[in-house]
Amino acid sequence: MIKKILIANRGDIAVRIIRTCKEMGIKTVAIYSEIDKDCFHRFIADESICIGPNNINKSYNNIDNIIYLAQKLKCDAIHPGFGFLSENPEFAEKCEESGIIFIGPTKEQMLLMGDKAKARETMVKIGVPVVPGSDSVIKSKEEARNEADRIGYPVIIKASAGGGGKGMRIVSSESEIDNAFDMASSEALSAFGNGDLYMEKFIENPRHIEVQVFGDKYGEAIHLGDRDCSMQRRNQKVIEESPSPYLNKVERDKLYKTAVNAVKGVGYAGAGTVEFIVDKNKNFYFIEMNTRIQVEHPVTEMVTGLDLIKLQIQIASGEKMPIKQEDIIFRGHAIECRINAENARLNFAPCPGTIDEINVPGGFGVRFDTFVYSGYTIPPIYDSMIGKLICWADTREDCIRRMDRALDEIIIEGIKTNIDFQSALINSDGFVNDTHHTKYIENEFLKYFSAE
Repeated sequence: MIKKILIANRGDIAVRIIRTCKEMGIKTVAIYSEIDKDCFHRFIADESICIGPNNINKSYNNIDNIIYLAQKLKCDAIHPGFGFLSENPEFAEKCEESGIIFIGPTKEQMLLMGDKAKARETMVKIGVPVVPGSDSVIKSKEEARNEADRIGYPVIIKASAGGGGKGMRIVSSESEIDNAFDMASSEALSAFGNGDLYMEKFIENPRHIEVQVFGDKYGEAIHLGDRDCSMQRRNQKVIEESPSPYLNKVERDKLYKTAVNAVKGVGYAGAGTVEFIVDKNKNFYFIEMNTRIQVEHPVTEMVTGLDLIKLQIQIASGEKMPIKQEDIIFRGHAIECRINAENARLNFAPCPGTIDEINVPGGFGVRFDTFVYSGYTIPPIYDSMIGKLICWADTREDCIRRMDRALDEIIIEGIKTNIDFQSALINSDGFVNDTHHTKYIENEFLKYFSAE
């Protein structure tokens, strides 16, 4: 039984984990960098300790220091949250070697799913549909040209160890291959320490739909429904919703079965997300599996009534899956808008600074996950996301109306935010009529938003 957890993260996810731990009677330790001394998560944990200076590699990414503190403070487990070390196989391995439970998958599962080329190969063997592409890592520009000719243009070059849109280039003709290969490899090496690339057929204007899955250490696996994450900007998710309005029941059930088969096929244990792109003919293709809790997990919690962090902790403790697939009931519709400290009208420039005043929206079916408060100074060195506004209602139409109302209620003074951008986006024809896709914001929406 886990009695004490160190949270190796900051911000809203650290707050989120601490809240569940309190409800489970589990003690918590919060770590923080010097610039995060006023961050909310350190005040609500049972204990808090400075992990290091403002340099991320010397604080939140400092594996040895984190494990040392966990041992010193007699923690049974470490929860990595998302980002930072959450998908670092070395971290998972060192936790295990130190006798500390890592609340996540094993090193081997991370390595398999974290390497996009290997994950693709594995899914092909399991029988999960993948986008036509290279069978393995592309090692040269000549090989890239040959693969592109075989697959057919347009193609997309991707970082094998990547994610979040980094190390990714769309190539429309042979003349673009060399430059795209160099740029993608260089960007991937800088971002992930690995310049390996692979190639896929580029599916134009797809939908991005993912399935929340859980596996335990005894071979059981379940899904907790899907999330539509098609509303993106530069491959970064902006709005997420559950369930996807793009799929009917037959299509949805097929997607769920495929995702669960993928989890069982790799013997995965813990929280994971199997991500797919869906083309205009409703064909779906595996793109990657995230081996951690997702930023957008609250929409799944809202439609299932389940605490995903609690489920993570239970599975990491060695418990069998506490819920059966047939017991999960999906109710209504949920939407999440990411609230960022940025100026959407100045090319989304980050806007760190001090929050003079904040009013959090409320009412039935409204949830706001954040770590900021009046007087808090947002540091300039971390991600610009300051909160997630999640709304639930019986229908998608009602949920959009509720989200529109809740966005109107947020007051954040002292800094610029993207609230006006999200308000316009949630009411856009593309979103309301469900005709959007992963390039909708860049190709269509911003033309009108910028002109206002």
